[in-house]
Amino acid sequence: MFSDKDRAHFSNLETPFYYYDLNLLQSTLTACKKAASAYQFHVHYAMKANFNPKVLAKIKDTGFGADCVSGGEVKKAIEVGFVKEKVVFAGVGKSDREINDALDQDIFCFNVESIQELQVINELAEKKQKKAKVAIRINPNVDAHTHANITTGLDENKFGINSWDMPACANILNISANLEFVGIHFHIGSQITNLDVYKNLCTRVNEFATWFEDHGFKVSILNVGGGLGIDYYHPDQQIPDFEAYFKIFADFLEVKPYQEVHFELGRALVGQSASLISRVLYVKNGKKKNFIVLDAGMTELMRPALYQAYHKIENISQQLAVGGVQSPNLIKYDVVGPICESTDCFGKEVELPESFRNDLIAIRSAGAYGEVMASHYNLRETIATVTNEDL
Repeated sequence: MFSDKDRAHFSNLETPFYYYDLNLLQSTLTACKKAASAYQFHVHYAMKANFNPKVLAKIKDTGFGADCVSGGEVKKAIEVGFVKEKVVFAGVGKSDREINDALDQDIFCFNVESIQELQVINELAEKKQKKAKVAIRINPNVDAHTHANITTGLDENKFGINSWDMPACANILNISANLEFVGIHFHIGSQITNLDVYKNLCTRVNEFATWFEDHGFKVSILNVGGGLGIDYYHPDQQIPDFEAYFKIFADFLEVKPYQEVHFELGRALVGQSASLISRVLYVKNGKKKNFIVLDAGMTELMRPALYQAYHKIENISQQLAVGGVQSPNLIKYDVVGPICESTDCFGKEVELPESFRNDLIAIRSAGAYGEVMASHYNLRETIATVTNEDL
């Protein structure tokens, strides 16, 4: 991914920083749009994955909508120019203020996650003399076969309305004059790499769409969420197979002529577009463990500490020193950060060329849930972002 020119530029910059390859981002967005357009599918970008301004500008210009899970994300989406008619607001805990603000913005739709939320939106819309479009987020009890902490579609998860609450949900919709039902919504988890999982989801979507229509509701929107994963182990295989992903839904969803199919993709669009660039502060060699201590920590990239997520780690200084070829002298290191927590670790027993103080380290595939999850724990400062256009 990194040219000799990139590495030379990096050596002159203060670390740590996030490096974005906007060319790769644009190629990924173009590939996704082309694959979705083949079936007239609609894509909303999951704002929670990354809200770097330059990233959002590229996504907005591609013509995608915005999938938001907080009032702040709704506000940001509209500020940067996403079309209001393509902004949807999901989230299991929408506050009254967030709902009111979204009503004032006339967004396309609320993805509603509980019976009580339906009632609240109806009451708030009535006070404003507005009609709120709603889609019902249903918990389909489909196992995404991904990490337990990023699974969202099982009965034990907090998200969505469970199947046994559908009659009560239908009753609320029928008596709520300030709600307009537009469709159904699903999201079963994140970092899904087994596409067969989506076949099971399609079966459930078909069943619930039929249920609602049998009960007198017109289901105009089938929102199947997102969750498509990326290859963290081989980050240079950079663009996901969007064609195979969308074809699953084209083949297994039962779509009526008046229905639109909507997707909410985040990680798959931005995940490979960024790396966290850090510098070796110290090398500690011991009897049982060798440590590389970086100037980046869990405050800059939380995923490994939060759920033991894997990111490929490269010593790009040593690659430069040997002409881009990895040195044959490999040593196993625990790659750790400076934060006063034992969980501040990016990888254990990572095979790297023999590493030295001030070597540059790249932690790959950090474009999703990297910069957005950064914190100021230990009074850490916000780090810079650099793009290929800045070099």
